[in-house]
Amino acid sequence: MEHLSGVVWSLSRGFSDSLRGTLVLFYLDKSIREKANKKPPKRLSTSGSNTNTPQRTLKEPEEPTILKRTLQCCALNGGVFWASLLFFEVLLLPFLKMLVNFSLGDSSSAAQQVWFWMYVILSSTFSAIWVLPLFLLSKIVNSLWFMDIAESAYRHTRGRPQTLRSVSRSIADNLFSLLVQVLFLLQAVLVCIIPSPFGTLLYFIHMCMLYSLYSFEYRWVNAGWELHRRLTYIENNWPYFIGFGLPLALLTSLPSSYIVSGCVFSILFPLFIVSGNEANPIIGIP
Repeated sequence: MEHLSGVVWSLSRGFSDSLRGTLVLFYLDKSIREKANKKPPKRLSTSGSNTNTPQRTLKEPEEPTILKRTLQCCALNGGVFWASLLFFEVLLLPFLKMLVNFSLGDSSSAAQQVWFWMYVILSSTFSAIWVLPLFLLSKIVNSLWFMDIAESAYRHTRGRPQTLRSVSRSIADNLFSLLVQVLFLLQAVLVCIIPSPFGTLLYFIHMCMLYSLYSFEYRWVNAGWELHRRLTYIENNWPYFIGFGLPLALLTSLPSSYIVSGCVFSILFPLFIVSGNEANPIIGIP
């Protein structure tokens, strides 16, 4: 019974910690700005020998803040990508269908045939010309913005990020980490073969832990943790990390479309990066 209560406590603690990013984001962003404003501006002398020559102030370029990057993620994935999907599926297609039915009659077989082929052609063209290129572009841009958010948050709260000693070792670690994530995702898909509700439950647990790995990996990489240490840490403290990934797994499972689910993930993930940076995971099961 004590073991079960410890698991429940770790789950609830992970769940609450995952929501912290929403509250911390504004405070953290304000704190970073104040810290940057306190830095004395660099001065550039116009003459190396004349001490009486006035010096010009060299203003450092302003780095994008965490809040700004988060809003950019929301604008790209929600304001552009998701909004374009809604416009196409909710407004444009119904409007065109209404025109076809109005022209050829609601119940005529000709209207149904025309609309069927029109729907196939329009959907295929829209997906090939707009959805797929924008989806790939957003993945690249999002990954860069996610790294900016994670590094800014880590620098402010934990200091300068550490790196692995050799470049080759760092590349190998990143590639192996990507391979592990792909295999873990495939394993999550395969467990869906198990009859419901066990298959669905196992899939959901897999996604919770995978999203936790995504969220904490930026922090652990910046701290110099190698892959085997990151995976061992999650395995040994699995209740906490299932709870941490639970909100994101729930919200991304609501849309029926994989593309829309990806938009939801990209909009919310910056908050979980900040939460992972601020969290203090429970070690072991109380």
